[in-house]
Amino acid sequence: MNVTRRQFFKLGGAGLASSSLAMMGFAPEPAEASIRQFKLTHAKETRNTCTYCSVGCGILIYSRGDGSKNVEQNVFHIEGDPDHPVSRGSLCPKGAGLLDFVHSQGRLEYPQVREAGSSEWTRITWDEALNRIARHMKDDRDANFVQRNAQGQTVNHWTTTGFLAASGSSNEAGYITHKVVRNLGMVAFDNQARV
Repeated sequence: MNVTRRQFFKLGGAGLASSSLAMMGFAPEPAEASIRQFKLTHAKETRNTCTYCSVGCGILIYSRGDGSKNVEQNVFHIEGDPDHPVSRGSLCPKGAGLLDFVHSQGRLEYPQVREAGSSEWTRITWDEALNRIARHMKDDRDANFVQRNAQGQTVNHWTTTGFLAASGSSNEAGYITHKVVRNLGMVAFDNQARV
């Protein structure tokens, strides 16, 4: 088949015109089918810190919900925070899998206690949990607080209880935690970021 130069340009021009018309919306069904909504549209963005290790990478948590009182937000996407000074948006495999942790069936969502001699865990409220912790700490401190050593020097320390701070805490939270723990007299104190 012999195609002249003029016929070649006519065929090419007709093909270009028909594809251009389709791209401009003259073929609405395929064009509308190709439009997809951005998945983060209407999502609430929350900045946080990854809880897995002591690096403290920044994460962005995206959730949906109408914002009404007593309406639980549904977390549907988690990614690295590109504005975070530590990680600059990158996450390790554990951090990249945070969404699976959030939706895990085995995740604890409330405090539980196992009484002495029992083999069953019982659900308690947050107020009960904090009161129990405070009571145990006070009882132990009252029983084991040392004001003076054998030479009569004032030491004011409490060596039977220790504290391990979280790596996901900010510098400010770590500073306040350090002040509270030291004011109680605890000697055994560390931060997961150093471990």
